[in-house]
Amino acid sequence: MQLSERMSLLGTETAFEVLAKARRLEAEGMDVVHLEIGEPDFATPDHIVSAGAAAMAQGYTHYGPSPGFPELRERIAQEVSETRGISVTGDNVVVTPGGKPIMFFTMLALVNPGDEVLYPNPGFPIYESMISFVGGVPVPMKLYESRGFNIDVDEVATQVTSKTRLMIINSPNNPCGSVIERDDLEALADLARENEITVLSDEIYNRFLYEGEHHSVSSFPEMRDRTIILDGFSKTYAMTGWRIGYGVMPTALVEPISRLVTNSVSCTASFTQMAALEAMNGSQEESYKIVAEFERRRDIIVEGLERIPGIRCLTPKGAFYAFPNIEETGMTSERFASGLLEDAGVACLAGESFGQFGRGYVRFSFANSAENIRKALDRIDSFVAKRR
Repeated sequence: MQLSERMSLLGTETAFEVLAKARRLEAEGMDVVHLEIGEPDFATPDHIVSAGAAAMAQGYTHYGPSPGFPELRERIAQEVSETRGISVTGDNVVVTPGGKPIMFFTMLALVNPGDEVLYPNPGFPIYESMISFVGGVPVPMKLYESRGFNIDVDEVATQVTSKTRLMIINSPNNPCGSVIERDDLEALADLARENEITVLSDEIYNRFLYEGEHHSVSSFPEMRDRTIILDGFSKTYAMTGWRIGYGVMPTALVEPISRLVTNSVSCTASFTQMAALEAMNGSQEESYKIVAEFERRRDIIVEGLERIPGIRCLTPKGAFYAFPNIEETGMTSERFASGLLEDAGVACLAGESFGQFGRGYVRFSFANSAENIRKALDRIDSFVAKRR
């Protein structure tokens, strides 16, 4: 069977490949500390699980509207209006099975072959993969360690051309944990407005903020109607397996995006939507506890990595990833990550998994217990020491 040519343009998310390799090693008897996968290690809060089970018992097991149930769309709009300081309604919301469809559907709806798309690099690998798959031209916006893993706005301005169709922003950022400062975000908004560029703002980690305040590019003048906000329930409420995310977008995009939902997945699971509604309406205590625990783990892993000769690590301001520079160990990122797993039983991701500017770095997800993080730090220290 011969695959279509377009399949060669479609990349992957390395975290799942490394997870599979780590599981194989575990099956062979190795003890592995998992710092590769980007999902909270907490259970979905009980009241959300109960709401999902009750919804199934009440008959929410059939098709629903492609853009989502009206009551959930309205509740999302209320939340986004309050937290981003903009005015949107349920008519601006499309609910999808996870956040990735919003990335894909946005590009399918807006990007023609040859159109250029600006995206953060290092960045979530699916951005570049999907840009290429739809025929667009990926244009990486380099994140500089010297700038706290943020862009140089003046440099980005030189990358804008008459073919620039879309700009992707991710703050807090995966894999770096960086947060775009308000002034830089405003400058990006100015660039988008002046050059008629649509912005896809990936804000999935907005609750995982340990310093400062979250700002959305949608809040700047004239940007509400030029921005698609991507958010969801996977990270905030430990609902990765429930597969539910959403996009908040200009009204003109809702019908085309809903049509893409109809043509691909029909709709998002009905009972999952009812669970998501409970997540928003119910107690937020557990979600805040999760964030507080992640902040504690962040401090443990950063302090531990900083003590290891050959490694330096900026303190992430958000998300739940550390992105240390390992160049002084004398190893490449890929050699470091593969060796650390095979020889020391610690799973992480090579920086190249997140783009060309990730070379010299590795990503550790601190979505694991403090005890396991400390165990991993001891193993990393020993691994590096043996190769000095």
